[in-house]
Amino acid sequence: MDTRGMMLDAAAHVMRTKGLARATTKEIARESGFSEAALYKHFRDKTDLFLAVLRERTPGHLPELLANLVETRGRGDLRANLVKVARTAIEFYGETFPMAASIFSEPALLAAHREALIGRGAGPQHVRDALARYLADEKADGALAADADPEAAAALLLGACFMQAFLGNFTDNAGPSPETLVDTLLARQSIEGRNP
Repeated sequence: MDTRGMMLDAAAHVMRTKGLARATTKEIARESGFSEAALYKHFRDKTDLFLAVLRERTPGHLPELLANLVETRGRGDLRANLVKVARTAIEFYGETFPMAASIFSEPALLAAHREALIGRGAGPQHVRDALARYLADEKADGALAADADPEAAAALLLGACFMQAFLGNFTDNAGPSPETLVDTLLARQSIEGRNP
């Protein structure tokens, strides 16, 4: 494995075990077996490391899936696409929640992290916005009922997935399946899935 990959593995391990707030670049460098100076040759700062861990060391990269859905609107089965989103979101949030949760206990660190993400055009709101765009496109194509609210549907589905991930980290209760979450949402929104 290359130097950057070893650093990412170390960052993922430290962030998962200590949380983002307590993970330092010094500790990540030590865990990787490289100097902190070497770490900065590959990553600008801890935010870059965090984003790289999300993209490259987290299963089911949710933002990429949603970007692909937006690109392929009008193709495939809406229900199947949403089940895939739900399954991926639960897995993604399940992995990332323990890393990111600690940052909320440090207001100054949270503010700095938020600003760093905004400066990079990143942040959790982009996931919700991408799903809402996909649903709005499906609505425009007639796959969603005229009274469906794409933003609310996106928030409801991702919120349910986030709760599943939270509970999965806190209890042994797996909760409803992704299929059940989607079927409930579709029934509530008067949405009819389109078959291919």
